[in-house]
Amino acid sequence: MKKAKKALKPSRLTVGVLYGGRSGEHDVSTCSAASVAAALDKTKYKVVAVGIDRDGRWYVQPKPEIIPHKDFGKVLALKKTGLWLVNQFECNNRLYLYNLEDKNRRVAIDVVFPVLHGTYGEDGTMQGLLELAMVAYVGADVTGSAVGMDKDIAKRLLKQAGVPVVPWITLSRHAWQKNPKKIISAAIKELKLPFFVKPVCTGSSVGVQKVKTKNELARAVEYAFEFDSRVMIETGIDCREIECSVLGNDEPLASVTGEITPTHEFYSYEAKYLDPEGAKMNIPAKIPARLAAAIRKCAIAGYRALNCSSMARVDFFLDKKTGEFYLNEINTLPGFTGISMYPKLWAAGGLPYTELLDRLIELALDRHRVKKAVRTD
Repeated sequence: MKKAKKALKPSRLTVGVLYGGRSGEHDVSTCSAASVAAALDKTKYKVVAVGIDRDGRWYVQPKPEIIPHKDFGKVLALKKTGLWLVNQFECNNRLYLYNLEDKNRRVAIDVVFPVLHGTYGEDGTMQGLLELAMVAYVGADVTGSAVGMDKDIAKRLLKQAGVPVVPWITLSRHAWQKNPKKIISAAIKELKLPFFVKPVCTGSSVGVQKVKTKNELARAVEYAFEFDSRVMIETGIDCREIECSVLGNDEPLASVTGEITPTHEFYSYEAKYLDPEGAKMNIPAKIPARLAAAIRKCAIAGYRALNCSSMARVDFFLDKKTGEFYLNEINTLPGFTGISMYPKLWAAGGLPYTELLDRLIELALDRHRVKKAVRTD
């Protein structure tokens, strides 16, 4: 009698966790990536970490390492991980990485999880590379990423879609250098003090300052220009900060709402990442059910208006005086540490961290299948 053949175990997907990068949020990315890599179910996935240093060099590793940014590339080089080259032209739905020092070493990745915050990771550039490679990846696509990162264009699209946004003006470096006095006068006339001055295309509150008087404005604008070529001046609102997580492609869902209460004057980079007591989280947010429902509905409307997919954390301002809310910004690659708001909001709704990662990978594969079906000949 013949023995029954053993059922073959389904092969594990290889998930490439990209982290680090050429961004002011490099250090934040390493913390998020370490959490993602640790939480991915190893029975379903083989995890490969790809560290990208501040000069754009890629290093393949068994796991992400939290290394001070000034030593990032040097430490990885000493570990003999080697520099790797991306080959985006094999075009068979996997991302191939080749070791520049040993051509026989190759890594093939089925799904990319880019845990890259800020420029060259969250702004559509990395997504464009992954589209060229024809590989599935987690997060918004090129359009959603680029628009979500650009606060000025995002506000214009949100306003056109009927989503409430805070009044603002945007200025280029050229316009500022040509006539700063004119811009200051326009800001005072069109907006209300206090102001928030911020670079247009950064996240994690990098380069953001609060301006209480006219005399402080020029210095804040100059500081913001250190991080971007365009700067935004917004009316400052005495508000509560409410956040909502959105998940999905064609039929996105919104999580419960949460509230961030900074112990600093506002939710600055220092409050987010440097001061362990910089902010408190309330999940769910202590707001009326009807208001929470309206914010969740608005989060999905904003998500769709910016052509987002996969995931985003949507941040709102709730005016303490009027009770009106405004969509502040949409983060298409939000923080993913164990204490980050995006996964905590879903966990509060019954979707734990590990299952959330599974769902994000499913969404990446679903979107990839849809894109593969589009004719290009």
